[in-house]
Amino acid sequence: MSTNNSTEDDEPKLPHGIVFQDIERTAGEEDDGQDKNQAETSTRFGSLCWPNFLSTLKEGDADDNRSKKGNPTWYQKLIDAGIEENGIQPVPLEGRTSMQYNQLFTVFFTGLLCLLPIPTGMLATLEFGLSLRDASLVIVFFALLTCLPPAFMGIGGMETGMRQFVQARYSFGLYLVIIPLLLNAATITGFTLMSAIAGGQTLAAINPSHVSINVGIVITCLVAFGISLLGFNFVHLWERWTWIPNLIALVITVGCGGRYLHLQSQPAAPATPAQILNLGSLMAGYFITFGGMVGDYSIYHNPRGVLSKSFSARARIFTYLYLGLFLPSVPLFILGAAIGGAVPQVPAWQAAYASTGIGGVMMEMLAPAGGFGKFVLVVLALSVIGNIAISMYTISLNLEMLMPPLPFKLRVHRFVFILVTMAVMIPMAIKAAMKWETSLINFLSIIGYWSACFDIVLILELVVFRRMDYATFDQAIWNVGRELPPGLAALGASMLSWALVVPGMAQSWYVGPIAKSTGDIGVEVAFVLTGLFYLPLRWLEIKIRGRL
Repeated sequence: MSTNNSTEDDEPKLPHGIVFQDIERTAGEEDDGQDKNQAETSTRFGSLCWPNFLSTLKEGDADDNRSKKGNPTWYQKLIDAGIEENGIQPVPLEGRTSMQYNQLFTVFFTGLLCLLPIPTGMLATLEFGLSLRDASLVIVFFALLTCLPPAFMGIGGMETGMRQFVQARYSFGLYLVIIPLLLNAATITGFTLMSAIAGGQTLAAINPSHVSINVGIVITCLVAFGISLLGFNFVHLWERWTWIPNLIALVITVGCGGRYLHLQSQPAAPATPAQILNLGSLMAGYFITFGGMVGDYSIYHNPRGVLSKSFSARARIFTYLYLGLFLPSVPLFILGAAIGGAVPQVPAWQAAYASTGIGGVMMEMLAPAGGFGKFVLVVLALSVIGNIAISMYTISLNLEMLMPPLPFKLRVHRFVFILVTMAVMIPMAIKAAMKWETSLINFLSIIGYWSACFDIVLILELVVFRRMDYATFDQAIWNVGRELPPGLAALGASMLSWALVVPGMAQSWYVGPIAKSTGDIGVEVAFVLTGLFYLPLRWLEIKIRGRL
């Protein structure tokens, strides 16, 4: 797509040869070694008529060596139809052609316009004991602050053509990045579990005697699996439009059951700083963790595209990401807080919540609509599919990044990792559903700690040491360990901050000595201290190496 005649409303037209792993590369552009590798691969797998799920990956390669050779006809037709084959390889500048910057809004707006924020918001009043007013103020304030880091970090995907954790290698190094990589995969898996449980509970609430929560979890995960399997374009296509039925279903639900929302439980005492900071930590854990995935969705966007003289591509990416995170989440958090405050006052809601969780409450709210209410409930249950799909997509990329550091230098197709993710996720979600509130509180609270360390390291690396020059992220060394930083400064700064993070933690299973009087300040401490430690340690690392 030319940048001269493109408009933001056009559908993205990405070059197959670049986006889909150099599918159009001609034989004349390949060296003899690549031809030999492809011939060997074709010999091994061609007789099975199965696509090349394993391919060699050389140091510094910006594209995969895969070509049409050795692919069966059915598989190649899928690739030509637009299914993404590209994985973690950086996309060169000429491959970043999409002017659809608003995709960065819809992919997160739709993904978060679902049931997941509602039970999270319910914890503010139902578990933390805050009033609806206090909970709303805390939610808005912390959301305004903690949406900033991921929105800023998302610009890097467009400017470098690299997935988020490929960018992280330029701070943490090729090998030590595996630590935050595994933490990120676990974090996103946890979010996916919460979404799957919420969807499963809602499907089960329609007919508890015939559909169990476990069956509901399996259904939502399988549908999301299909979307994430198809890749980048299909994920964006799904997220571009499915927010509409999600929003309509939520409005209908509030319209049917909103007459009870004014029946709020009143706290016995005013909100304490500990209650406020505990909820704030929960909000921070929710938003800051998106810093580990936002860059995955902007690597095909044109960093030089100009749609307005006063609104650059960077400004558009930042704005769309910020609004995509903030706008759906905050209203649904507050709605959840209102529902949580009303549950103890409405016996039918309380019984339904004890039986099938958030799904039961939604069913009771839609009861006045009769049979149509059950249809709306199905739409609500399926609203989590968009959230699960983007999570599966990112997890598959995270797992793929574990492969290049291995000695045999093979790349496993993204398809395999999505299968592994689904196989692990479904039984974990079923297990976590047995203790819903405890699982949700523990997960959302603790993930924010490491995410704060990760976000501030990448932000300082770009702003302070690379001086906002994305050209210093040299694609030629993206998988060359000896050229990348060793990562000791990044990991060391993160680990040193935990000396005060642990005393400032407040969890159901552990409350630190500082947190006993202040509430949970672990996220704030992790963010600030990691930054303070990283500045001198990274300076020393650069001085010793003589280069970034």
